[in-house]
Amino acid sequence: MTTPRTARTGPAVIAMWSPPRCRSTAFERMMIERGDVTVLHEPFNVLVSKGSYEIEGRALRSQTELLDAIIDLARTGGRPVYFKDTTDFRYAELLADARFTTEIQHTFIIRDPAEAIASHFARNPELTVDQGGFGLCHEIFETVRAATGTVPAVVDADDLVADPAGTAAAYSLRTGLPHRPDALSWQAGERGEWQVFEEWHRDAAASTGIHTRSGDYADTVHNNPRLAALHAAQLPFHEELRAHRIGDRVATRGGAAV
Repeated sequence: MTTPRTARTGPAVIAMWSPPRCRSTAFERMMIERGDVTVLHEPFNVLVSKGSYEIEGRALRSQTELLDAIIDLARTGGRPVYFKDTTDFRYAELLADARFTTEIQHTFIIRDPAEAIASHFARNPELTVDQGGFGLCHEIFETVRAATGTVPAVVDADDLVADPAGTAAAYSLRTGLPHRPDALSWQAGERGEWQVFEEWHRDAAASTGIHTRSGDYADTVHNNPRLAALHAAQLPFHEELRAHRIGDRVATRGGAAV
């Protein structure tokens, strides 16, 4: 049985990978509110979608170049770098780079794929199996597990909504970050880093904390055969990832996970 990775000292790169529409931006907003980590928003997604991603005024135009810059930022910036990214693309160049597993602590967030697919389809009617993201997310998870011999931390969005403080505390413990209960609430508002895909982040911009929102969608996996097929393709990967979630309703005592 592998031992979960626990605290790490000094600046580091922490990644959170997510299939689209899995509340990863709400989690990112909490990380921004902490104030003790440098947060990058979907760097590899933006790179693939727009052709470049900017860090400290420098436009990075390849996955290798962007990885270089993220690692350098963690080494020179004096505090951990956290980035969240989505798995509607496969980052082949990144997966082939040995530093992907040696220089980054990888974590994951997932959601019931029936909910994620309905939410995604409402914004992207051309949604494909790969864009659903659970298979590609699972590929990254298995790549990391095979290379490191450890099981990466997986956050279940349902656990996060049910127990934000406990789930955040467990995540902090696994990543070596101090738990910051004060980061669980914030002022609503747009973020500059979200403007590239502004329409996808309206719920997060309107939020003041981690909570569920009503998802009343015309097309669901229950009434749309195409979405039902997409769901069937994503479900096995979701179940395998969910088996490694960091725990639901994690109790906390004095700010530490117990």
